[in-house]
Amino acid sequence: MLRALLPFIVVLPSLAYSLISLACARRFFAATPPRSPEAPAITILKPVKGMDAGSYENFASFCRQEYAGPVQLLFAAASADDPVIPVIRRLMEEFGDDRVSLVVNPAIHGPNYKVSNLINAFPQARHDIVIVCDSDIRVPADYLKNVTAHFSDPQVGLVTSLYRTSSAPTMATAIEALGFTSEMIPNVLVALHLEGLSFALGASMAVRREALAAIGGFEALVDYLADDYQLGNKVHRAGWRIALDGTFVESMLKAEEVLPVLARQLRWARTMRVSRPGGYLASGITLPFPALLLAAFLAPSPAPALAAIALLYGVRLAVTTAFSRRFVRDRLLPAWLWLIPVRDMLAFFTWALSFLGNRVEWRGSRFRLRPGGKIEELA
Repeated sequence: MLRALLPFIVVLPSLAYSLISLACARRFFAATPPRSPEAPAITILKPVKGMDAGSYENFASFCRQEYAGPVQLLFAAASADDPVIPVIRRLMEEFGDDRVSLVVNPAIHGPNYKVSNLINAFPQARHDIVIVCDSDIRVPADYLKNVTAHFSDPQVGLVTSLYRTSSAPTMATAIEALGFTSEMIPNVLVALHLEGLSFALGASMAVRREALAAIGGFEALVDYLADDYQLGNKVHRAGWRIALDGTFVESMLKAEEVLPVLARQLRWARTMRVSRPGGYLASGITLPFPALLLAAFLAPSPAPALAAIALLYGVRLAVTTAFSRRFVRDRLLPAWLWLIPVRDMLAFFTWALSFLGNRVEWRGSRFRLRPGGKIEELA
C-alpha cells in the first residue's frame, strides 16, 4: 500500500504549492487597491543601453499618464553614440525638454553598469519619489496614479509592480513569458502573504528619496548584479515597508531563439542562488518536474505513476490557466498550454545548473558571482 502511495506523496509539495499560490492570488487581487487624492511629484529614472522591442512606445507610455502631479522622465546613458539616443531626442521634442531629459555620462562606479548610469543621472532628479524602470517596460495610463497611492502610508518606502508579457512571437519568447505567469508571479504572491515582501522587482521600483538615502543611495547597489533584489532588501532591512501594486506593467520581449533565453534564465537563477541561498535551495521542493520524475521512479507499476502525474499536471495546468486568464490576463493561454511541461523541465534543469558555477554573462560582459550577490568582472 505504501509503495502504491509513494508517487502521490512525492507530488504533494508541488500540488500544495500550486493551490496555495492560487489562494494567495485570489486574496491579493480581491483586495481594494489604495486610493489617494494626492499626486506627489515624481522623477522616473530610466537607464538605457541599446534598442528594445518598441522603444519609442515603451518610453512614450510614461509621458501619456493620466496623472495630475509633476513628472520628470530622466534618461541615463553611458554613450552619446547609443542607438537609442535619437528616440529619446524625439521624445524631448514631442513632450518638451522640461518633462523629458537625458544625461550622458560614461563614468563607471562599479561592475554594474546600469547602476552606474543611475548614479550619474540621479543628481538631476528633481523630486522625492523616484521610479526606476527597465527600458523594455511599457505601462498603462493609470500606472503612476496607482503606484503613488501606496505612499499615502508613511511606512511605505518602496512600491514594486508585477510584470507580464502578452505577446510571444516565438516559442522561446513564450517559454520566458510563461515563466512570469507560472513561476514568478505565483512566487511573489506567496512570499507576500506568507512573510511580506523583502525584495523588489526590477521592472518597476518606486522609492522614497528618504528611503534611498537611508541605504546609502544607488552607490550601495553598484557591486551587485541583482540590483532590484538588493534595493528592495536593503530598504526592507532599513525598516521601511515594501508594497506590491496590482497594476501590471508590460515587459516587451524581443523575438529570440532558445539559447539566449536559456542563458538569461541561468543568469537569473545563479543570481538568486547567491542572493537568497536558503530560500532558493528550498524552492526546488516545489518544482513540478522533479516531482514527476520521482513519481515515475518510485511507483511500483506504471498505473500509480501515471495517475500521480495526471493529478499533478491536471492541477498544474488548471492553476496556471487560472493565473493567465483571470489574474495576469496575458493572453498566453490556452494557445501555449502545451508548453507548460517543457517550461517546467527547463526550469528544473536551470535550477540544478545554477549550483554548478558562478559565472554569468550580462550585456556582453562576463562576471563572477560572489557570496551575497556581489559581482566581479572578468577580463
